[in-house]
Amino acid sequence: MRVNKNLKRLLQLVPGKQRFGVYRFLPFFFLLGGAMEWFMINVRVGQETFYDVYRRKRSERLYQARMDKTE
Repeated sequence: MRVNKNLKRLLQLVPGKQRFGVYRFLPFFFLLGGAMEWFMINVRVGQETFYDVYRRKRSERLYQARMDKTE
């Protein structure tokens, strides 16, 4: 399991082990989340971003709920 040894060695290089413990990795997760959010807002796949699809689907659900309510 050479990969495990290399991964452990890489994780040991992150400073703050004694003071913060496992929580020393939190900044990496915040950066990853921010990068993912930026990607979903700004990167177009085909003609749409993730939020374009989300807004359209939400309005379709609201419209369908109104139509069901009037029936």
